[in-house]
Amino acid sequence: MKIALIGAGNMGGAIIKGLYQSRECKAEDFFVADASEASLKNISKINKNIFTTTNNNEAVKNANYVLLAVKPWLVETILDGLKPSLDPKKHIIISVAAGVNLQTIADKVGKEFTLFRLLPNTAMSLRESMTFVSSLNASKEQEAFIVETFNKLGMAISIPESQMGAFTSVSSCGIAYALRYLRAATEGAVELGIRPDLAQEVIAQTMIGAAQLILQNKSNAEVEIDKVTTPGGWTIKGLNVMEEYGFSNSVIKGIKANK
Repeated sequence: MKIALIGAGNMGGAIIKGLYQSRECKAEDFFVADASEASLKNISKINKNIFTTTNNNEAVKNANYVLLAVKPWLVETILDGLKPSLDPKKHIIISVAAGVNLQTIADKVGKEFTLFRLLPNTAMSLRESMTFVSSLNASKEQEAFIVETFNKLGMAISIPESQMGAFTSVSSCGIAYALRYLRAATEGAVELGIRPDLAQEVIAQTMIGAAQLILQNKSNAEVEIDKVTTPGGWTIKGLNVMEEYGFSNSVIKGIKANK
């Protein structure tokens, strides 16, 4: 899997780091292009043998996958510049640009290309991303390969492209929503006399434990909540006060805000 990565910012860097650390790709399998020398230097810190360049076409030359990790408004301009170097018999194009649909890319490069649209999140650098995969002109085998590859960087599933917006709110934005809970819980813990650094560490580990109860037990959130809400106990009192101030309703409204 020879990958030309166009864009070496936060998401591009996270993808390279994740694929390299998972041993899915060797350093020599990456060809990274970015206009920023500083971003390219950060990529070289992952492994000095990763090929870096400021020339997008130079990166594409030796790759069979072209991964676009640029800002959405740059995608069409980037593709215009890459057209002379792209070959539908050689290249599969993958985009992680939020909001840019597959048809927009197909209109630029041609309907004969195999295209993928990925929605990962920044936890990919830790191999803990939730990644969603949609495709155009891809075989079942090609789609299974992409899902399997990104499964090694957390969890990946195929979805209809029409659901990308909904999953953006739930997962990509969800990183920020979860961390906002972490921040609020930390502030509450400080009021109870716990040091902020210790409170944040304890709450973060508690969040990991709660998530693993669901993922490993294939359980339901309400079932796990019931296990720790004894009658008259602290947990149910805390939950009821949170609901009084609109906890669940505010989360639901926040997730639906992008609709």
